Amino acid sequence: MLEGILICMIVMGIICLSVTVLDCNRFVTVTYEIKSDKIIKPCRMVLLSDLHNKSFGKGNSRLIRRIDELAPDEILAAGDMLTATAGHDYAPALRLMENLAGRYPVHYGMGNHEYRLGLYPEQYPGMYEGYCKGLRKAGIEPLINQRTYLPKWNVDVCGVEIDRRYYRHFAKTPMGAEYLEKLLGKAGEDVFQVLIAHNPAYFEDYAEWGADLVVSGHVHGGIMRLPLFGGVLSPSLTLFPKYDGGRFHKGKSTMILSRGLGSHTLPIRIFNPGELVVIDLVPDK
Repeated sequence: MLEGILICMIVMGIICLSVTVLDCNRFVTVTYEIKSDKIIKPCRMVLLSDLHNKSFGKGNSRLIRRIDELAPDEILAAGDMLTATAGHDYAPALRLMENLAGRYPVHYGMGNHEYRLGLYPEQYPGMYEGYCKGLRKAGIEPLINQRTYLPKWNVDVCGVEIDRRYYRHFAKTPMGAEYLEKLLGKAGEDVFQVLIAHNPAYFEDYAEWGADLVVSGHVHGGIMRLPLFGGVLSPSLTLFPKYDGGRFHKGKSTMILSRGLGSHTLPIRIFNPGELVVIDLVPDK
C-alpha cells in the first residue's frame, strides 16, 4: 500500500516537473473581441505583460514572429517586462521593446517592478534611468499617469502607476476612484477609454473611474492552475485570487487580464503557459 502511494507521488512529481518545464518555455495566443459604439474603426491590439526578461528564442524571435503574424495596429505593454533584481540585466526586455517599436506603435504602462526600480535607486543604481532612456530612444514614452489619444479609432490609452501600498501582501489597501482621478484626471466620456493598470485587484475602482477597457497582468495566471478552481496563488500571497486571468465585467467596463509571459522569484508555471493576448476593438453600430 505504502509502495503504491509512493509510486503515485513520484509519478505525479515527474508529471508536474515536466509540465513546469514545458509551460515555462511556451506561450499560447488568446483572442478577445470588444465592441463599443465609441470605436469608429476596427483596431487590433496585442497585449504583453509580465515578460520578466524571458526570451522565447534568440532575441525573443518566436514571440516577435507570432506578433508579426497577428499584424496588430497597436501594442500594449502592461508592465513587469523586466525584473527588479539588483545588477540584473534588463536587455531582453529592452531589446524586445526596441524591436517592436520599429514595427508598431507601443504604449507602455509601468508595473510594480519598473516602479520599484525608480522608487529605490540606491538598490538598483542606474537601472531605472537606463531602461527608461532606452525606451524613449526607441520611441516609446512610458505612460506614467499619462494618456495618449488615437484619433484613427477614437481610443484614449492611459497608463496608471499606483503607489506601493496597493501591492501589499496578504491585505488589500482600499483605493477609490478619486485616487485615480487625482493621478489621471477624469476619464473621457466620448472616447473609448483604455486603461493600462498592472494590478487587476482594483478592477472595481478602475471601472468606477470610467475605463471602458482595463488591461492588466501581475497575477501570472495564479502560477498553477487547477480545474474548477483556476489560479492558485496571487503575488499578494492570497489563495485562489478572484482575478487570475481572462475576461471580467463590471457595469459597462471590461477587464482583460493577461496571465503573463514569464515568471520571477518562483520560476513555476504549472498547467499555465505564457499568454500572448489579442484584443480586437470593433465598432458596435
